[in-house]
Amino acid sequence: MTSKKSKALKSLSEYTQIAVGIILASIGLKAFLLPNGFMDGGVTGIALLVNRLVDINISLLLVLFSIPFLIMGYFTVSRRIILKSIVSILGLALFIHFENFGIITEDKFLISIFGGLFLGAGIGIAIRNGSVLDGSEILGVFINDRFGISIGKVILLFNVILFTITAFVVSKEVAMYSILTYIVTAKVTDLTIEGFEDFIGITIVSKHYDKIKVDIIKELGAGMTIYKGRKGFGSKGEVEDFDIIHTIINRIDIKKMHRIVSNIDEDAFIVEFDVNNVKGGVLRRYLDRKNGKKLAKFLAENQQVKF
Repeated sequence: MTSKKSKALKSLSEYTQIAVGIILASIGLKAFLLPNGFMDGGVTGIALLVNRLVDINISLLLVLFSIPFLIMGYFTVSRRIILKSIVSILGLALFIHFENFGIITEDKFLISIFGGLFLGAGIGIAIRNGSVLDGSEILGVFINDRFGISIGKVILLFNVILFTITAFVVSKEVAMYSILTYIVTAKVTDLTIEGFEDFIGITIVSKHYDKIKVDIIKELGAGMTIYKGRKGFGSKGEVEDFDIIHTIINRIDIKKMHRIVSNIDEDAFIVEFDVNNVKGGVLRRYLDRKNGKKLAKFLAENQQVKF
Protein backbone atom coordinates (compact mmCIF):
# COMPACT_ATOMS: atom_id res chain seq x y z
CA MET A 1 0.00 0.00 0.00
CA THR A 2 2.85 2.32 0.90
CA SER A 3 4.59 1.50 -2.38
CA LYS A 4 1.46 2.37 -4.41
CA LYS A 5 1.06 5.63 -2.49
CA SER A 6 4.72 6.47 -3.11
CA LYS A 7 4.37 5.82 -6.86
CA ALA A 8 1.19 7.91 -6.99
CA LEU A 9 2.90 10.82 -5.24
CA LYS A 10 5.91 10.54 -7.54
CA SER A 11 3.67 10.50 -10.60
CA LEU A 12 1.70 13.51 -9.29
CA SER A 13 4.97 15.38 -8.68
CA GLU A 14 6.21 14.61 -12.19
CA TYR A 15 3.03 15.75 -13.92
CA THR A 16 2.88 18.88 -11.75
CA GLN A 17 6.41 19.79 -12.78
CA ILE A 18 5.62 19.02 -16.43
CA ALA A 19 2.66 21.43 -16.13
CA VAL A 20 5.05 24.12 -14.84
CA GLY A 21 7.32 23.38 -17.82
CA ILE A 22 4.39 23.77 -20.21
CA ILE A 23 3.47 27.13 -18.68
CA LEU A 24 7.05 28.43 -18.95
CA ALA A 25 7.44 27.23 -22.55
CA SER A 26 4.12 28.79 -23.57
CA ILE A 27 5.14 32.11 -21.97
CA GLY A 28 8.32 32.04 -24.06
CA LEU A 29 6.29 31.39 -27.20
CA LYS A 30 3.24 33.61 -26.68
CA ALA A 31 4.80 36.53 -24.79
CA PHE A 32 8.02 36.79 -26.79
CA LEU A 33 8.55 34.71 -29.95
CA LEU A 34 5.15 34.45 -31.65
CA PRO A 35 4.03 38.12 -31.46
CA ASN A 36 7.37 39.23 -32.90
CA GLY A 37 7.69 36.64 -35.68
CA PHE A 38 10.70 34.88 -34.13
CA MET A 39 11.61 31.23 -34.62
CA ASP A 40 13.05 28.46 -32.51
CA GLY A 41 14.66 25.15 -33.36
CA GLY A 42 13.10 21.70 -33.56
CA VAL A 43 9.45 20.90 -34.16
CA THR A 44 8.45 24.20 -32.55
CA GLY A 45 10.55 26.00 -35.16
CA ILE A 46 8.88 24.10 -38.02
CA ALA A 47 5.45 25.00 -36.66
CA LEU A 48 6.43 28.66 -36.32
CA LEU A 49 7.87 28.73 -39.85
CA VAL A 50 4.80 27.13 -41.42
CA ASN A 51 2.57 29.47 -39.41
CA ARG A 52 4.40 32.41 -40.99
CA LEU A 53 3.70 31.05 -44.47
CA VAL A 54 0.21 29.57 -44.04
CA ASP A 55 -2.55 30.86 -41.80
CA ILE A 56 -3.00 27.69 -39.73
CA ASN A 57 -3.37 27.69 -35.96
CA ILE A 58 0.05 27.22 -34.31
CA SER A 59 -1.38 24.81 -31.72
CA LEU A 60 -2.70 22.52 -34.44
CA LEU A 61 0.64 22.64 -36.26
CA LEU A 62 2.53 21.70 -33.10
CA VAL A 63 0.38 18.60 -32.65
CA LEU A 64 0.46 17.58 -36.33
CA PHE A 65 4.24 17.93 -36.69
CA SER A 66 4.83 16.07 -33.43
CA ILE A 67 2.93 12.94 -34.54
CA PRO A 68 5.70 11.44 -36.76
CA PHE A 69 8.26 11.94 -33.99
CA LEU A 70 5.99 10.35 -31.40
CA ILE A 71 5.55 7.34 -33.70
CA MET A 72 9.37 7.08 -33.97
CA GLY A 73 9.60 7.32 -30.21
CA TYR A 74 7.07 4.52 -29.75
CA PHE A 75 9.59 2.10 -31.29
CA THR A 76 12.80 3.58 -29.83
CA VAL A 77 12.11 4.86 -26.33
CA SER A 78 9.93 3.84 -23.41
CA ARG A 79 6.17 3.87 -23.98
CA ARG A 80 5.76 5.60 -20.64
CA ILE A 81 7.87 8.51 -21.94
CA ILE A 82 5.78 8.66 -25.11
CA LEU A 83 2.55 8.73 -23.08
CA LYS A 84 3.90 11.60 -21.00
CA SER A 85 5.09 13.37 -24.15
CA ILE A 86 1.65 13.11 -25.77
CA VAL A 87 0.10 14.67 -22.65
CA SER A 88 2.81 17.36 -22.60
CA ILE A 89 2.53 18.30 -26.28
CA LEU A 90 -1.27 18.41 -26.14
CA GLY A 91 -1.05 20.47 -22.95
CA LEU A 92 1.38 22.93 -24.59
CA ALA A 93 -0.82 23.21 -27.69
CA LEU A 94 -3.94 23.91 -25.60
CA PHE A 95 -2.16 26.38 -23.35
CA ILE A 96 -0.80 28.30 -26.35
CA HIS A 97 -4.25 28.35 -27.95
CA PHE A 98 -6.06 29.76 -24.91
CA GLU A 99 -3.26 31.80 -23.37
CA ASN A 100 -3.25 35.51 -24.18
CA PHE A 101 -0.24 37.66 -23.29
CA GLY A 102 0.46 41.21 -24.33
CA ILE A 103 3.75 42.00 -26.04
CA ILE A 104 6.30 42.54 -23.26
CA THR A 105 9.06 44.09 -25.38
CA GLU A 106 9.84 44.90 -29.00
CA ASP A 107 13.60 44.81 -28.50
CA LYS A 108 14.78 41.95 -30.73
CA PHE A 109 17.75 41.08 -28.57
CA LEU A 110 15.62 40.86 -25.42
CA ILE A 111 13.04 38.79 -27.28
CA SER A 112 15.72 36.27 -28.29
CA ILE A 113 17.22 36.06 -24.82
CA PHE A 114 14.07 35.91 -22.70
CA GLY A 115 12.04 33.92 -25.21
CA GLY A 116 14.83 31.31 -25.30
CA LEU A 117 15.15 31.43 -21.52
CA PHE A 118 11.49 30.64 -20.81
CA LEU A 119 11.27 28.07 -23.60
CA GLY A 120 14.51 26.35 -22.54
CA ALA A 121 13.44 26.20 -18.89
CA GLY A 122 10.10 24.69 -19.88
CA ILE A 123 11.67 22.06 -22.14
CA GLY A 124 14.30 21.23 -19.52
CA ILE A 125 11.76 20.74 -16.72
CA ALA A 126 9.69 18.46 -18.97
CA ILE A 127 12.73 16.35 -19.92
CA ARG A 128 13.79 16.03 -16.27
CA ASN A 129 10.42 14.47 -15.57
CA GLY A 130 10.49 11.97 -18.43
CA SER A 131 8.73 13.90 -21.17
CA VAL A 132 9.49 16.07 -24.20
CA LEU A 133 7.84 19.21 -25.52
CA ASP A 134 9.74 19.07 -28.80
CA GLY A 135 9.90 15.97 -31.02
CA SER A 136 13.41 16.72 -32.35
CA GLU A 137 14.85 15.06 -29.23
CA ILE A 138 12.96 11.88 -30.16
CA LEU A 139 14.33 12.14 -33.72
CA GLY A 140 17.82 12.29 -32.23
CA VAL A 141 17.20 9.16 -30.18
CA PHE A 142 15.72 7.35 -33.23
CA ILE A 143 18.66 8.11 -35.56
CA ASN A 144 21.19 7.39 -32.82
CA ASP A 145 19.56 3.99 -32.29
CA ARG A 146 19.52 3.16 -36.01
CA PHE A 147 22.77 4.67 -37.29
CA GLY A 148 24.89 5.45 -34.21
CA ILE A 149 25.03 9.21 -34.92
CA SER A 150 25.07 11.25 -31.71
CA ILE A 151 21.81 12.88 -30.62
CA GLY A 152 23.48 16.31 -30.40
CA LYS A 153 24.69 16.12 -34.00
CA VAL A 154 21.27 15.06 -35.25
CA ILE A 155 19.51 17.98 -33.53
CA LEU A 156 22.22 20.40 -34.71
CA LEU A 157 21.88 19.26 -38.34
CA PHE A 158 18.09 19.40 -38.06
CA ASN A 159 18.24 23.01 -36.91
CA VAL A 160 20.92 24.07 -39.42
CA ILE A 161 18.55 22.96 -42.21
CA LEU A 162 15.60 24.69 -40.52
CA PHE A 163 17.42 28.02 -40.04
CA THR A 164 18.79 27.89 -43.60
CA ILE A 165 15.23 27.56 -44.92
CA THR A 166 14.17 30.40 -42.61
CA ALA A 167 16.92 32.65 -44.05
CA PHE A 168 15.66 32.13 -47.61
CA VAL A 169 11.91 32.00 -46.97
CA VAL A 170 11.53 34.68 -44.27
CA SER A 171 14.66 36.81 -43.87
CA LYS A 172 18.32 36.52 -42.91
CA GLU A 173 17.77 38.77 -39.90
CA VAL A 174 14.99 36.56 -38.53
CA ALA A 175 17.18 33.51 -39.12
CA MET A 176 20.10 35.05 -37.19
CA TYR A 177 17.92 36.10 -34.26
CA SER A 178 16.34 32.64 -34.33
CA ILE A 179 19.80 31.04 -34.07
CA LEU A 180 20.45 33.21 -31.01
CA THR A 181 17.10 32.11 -29.53
CA TYR A 182 17.99 28.46 -30.20
CA ILE A 183 21.42 28.82 -28.53
CA VAL A 184 19.83 30.36 -25.41
CA THR A 185 17.10 27.69 -25.39
CA ALA A 186 19.63 24.84 -25.71
CA LYS A 187 21.88 26.21 -22.98
CA VAL A 188 19.05 26.84 -20.53
CA THR A 189 17.62 23.38 -21.30
CA ASP A 190 20.99 21.79 -20.44
CA LEU A 191 21.29 23.83 -17.23
CA THR A 192 17.77 22.89 -16.20
CA ILE A 193 18.36 19.19 -16.84
CA GLU A 194 21.85 18.91 -15.36
CA GLY A 195 21.64 21.61 -12.69
CA PHE A 196 23.87 24.61 -12.16
CA GLU A 197 26.64 22.71 -10.41
CA ASP A 198 29.61 22.16 -12.70
CA PHE A 199 31.64 19.09 -11.86
CA ILE A 200 35.04 18.00 -13.07
CA GLY A 201 36.75 14.62 -12.85
CA ILE A 202 40.34 14.37 -11.63
CA THR A 203 42.81 11.50 -12.00
CA ILE A 204 46.09 11.86 -10.07
CA VAL A 205 49.20 9.71 -10.47
CA SER A 206 51.94 10.35 -7.89
CA LYS A 207 54.45 8.38 -5.85
CA HIS A 208 53.17 10.36 -2.85
CA TYR A 209 49.64 9.10 -3.31
CA ASP A 210 49.18 8.32 0.41
CA LYS A 211 49.70 11.91 1.49
CA ILE A 212 47.66 13.33 -1.40
CA LYS A 213 44.54 11.25 -0.75
CA VAL A 214 44.64 12.07 2.97
CA ASP A 215 44.89 15.81 2.24
CA ILE A 216 42.09 15.68 -0.33
CA ILE A 217 39.77 14.20 2.27
CA LYS A 218 40.97 16.60 4.96
CA GLU A 219 40.93 19.82 2.90
CA LEU A 220 38.13 19.22 0.37
CA GLY A 221 36.03 16.55 2.04
CA ALA A 222 35.70 14.87 -1.35
CA GLY A 223 35.17 11.13 -1.77
CA MET A 224 37.40 9.20 -4.14
CA THR A 225 38.04 5.88 -5.83
CA ILE A 226 41.49 4.31 -5.68
CA TYR A 227 42.87 2.21 -8.54
CA LYS A 228 45.93 0.01 -8.23
CA GLY A 229 48.69 1.02 -10.65
CA ARG A 230 51.34 -1.42 -11.84
CA LYS A 231 55.00 -1.03 -12.70
CA GLY A 232 55.78 0.67 -15.97
CA PHE A 233 58.30 2.97 -17.62
CA GLY A 234 58.08 6.74 -17.71
CA SER A 235 60.48 9.60 -18.39
CA LYS A 236 62.38 8.71 -15.22
CA GLY A 237 62.66 4.99 -15.94
CA GLU A 238 60.91 2.19 -14.07
CA VAL A 239 58.02 3.19 -11.82
CA GLU A 240 57.04 1.25 -8.70
CA ASP A 241 53.54 0.06 -7.86
CA PHE A 242 51.30 2.90 -6.71
CA ASP A 243 47.69 3.97 -6.14
CA ILE A 244 45.87 6.03 -8.79
CA ILE A 245 43.48 8.56 -7.26
CA HIS A 246 40.21 9.25 -9.03
CA THR A 247 37.78 11.86 -7.68
CA ILE A 248 35.05 14.26 -8.81
CA ILE A 249 34.82 17.78 -7.42
CA ASN A 250 32.98 21.02 -8.08
CA ARG A 251 34.89 23.12 -10.61
CA ILE A 252 35.22 25.96 -8.11
CA ASP A 253 37.50 23.70 -6.03
CA ILE A 254 39.92 22.91 -8.87
CA LYS A 255 42.53 25.53 -7.85
CA LYS A 256 42.48 24.25 -4.30
CA MET A 257 42.95 20.70 -5.62
CA HIS A 258 45.99 21.81 -7.63
CA ARG A 259 47.43 23.52 -4.55
CA ILE A 260 46.94 20.40 -2.40
CA VAL A 261 48.70 18.19 -4.94
CA SER A 262 51.56 20.60 -5.78
CA ASN A 263 52.34 21.15 -2.09
CA ILE A 264 53.06 17.42 -1.81
CA ASP A 265 54.33 16.52 -5.29
CA GLU A 266 55.01 19.15 -7.95
CA ASP A 267 55.71 16.40 -10.50
CA ALA A 268 52.36 14.64 -10.01
CA PHE A 269 50.57 13.65 -13.23
CA ILE A 270 47.04 15.13 -13.23
CA VAL A 271 44.30 14.51 -15.79
CA GLU A 272 41.13 16.64 -15.77
CA PHE A 273 37.94 15.84 -17.68
CA ASP A 274 34.41 17.22 -17.87
CA VAL A 275 31.63 15.34 -16.09
CA ASN A 276 28.19 15.58 -17.72
CA ASN A 277 26.13 13.77 -15.13
CA VAL A 278 26.63 12.45 -11.61
CA LYS A 279 24.34 10.30 -9.51
CA GLY A 280 24.68 8.85 -6.04
CA GLY A 281 27.76 8.70 -3.84
CA VAL A 282 28.83 11.52 -1.55
CA LEU A 283 29.37 14.06 -4.32
CA ARG A 284 26.14 16.01 -3.96
CA ARG A 285 26.93 16.59 -0.33
CA TYR A 286 30.65 16.65 0.17
CA LEU A 287 31.87 14.73 3.22
CA ASP A 288 31.36 16.79 6.36
CA ARG A 289 34.63 18.68 6.86
CA LYS A 290 34.84 17.74 10.53
CA ASN A 291 34.25 14.05 9.79
CA GLY A 292 36.57 14.35 6.81
CA LYS A 293 39.41 15.49 9.06
CA LYS A 294 38.73 12.60 11.42
CA LEU A 295 38.82 10.17 8.49
CA ALA A 296 42.03 11.76 7.19
CA LYS A 297 43.64 11.36 10.62
CA PHE A 298 42.56 7.72 10.72
CA LEU A 299 44.02 7.05 7.25
CA ALA A 300 47.25 8.84 8.11
CA GLU A 301 47.70 6.77 11.27
CA ASN A 302 46.91 3.46 9.57
CA GLN A 303 49.02 4.17 6.50
CA GLN A 304 51.84 5.67 8.56
CA VAL A 305 51.78 8.84 6.55
CA LYS A 306 54.21 11.47 7.80
CA PHE A 307 53.29 15.14 7.66
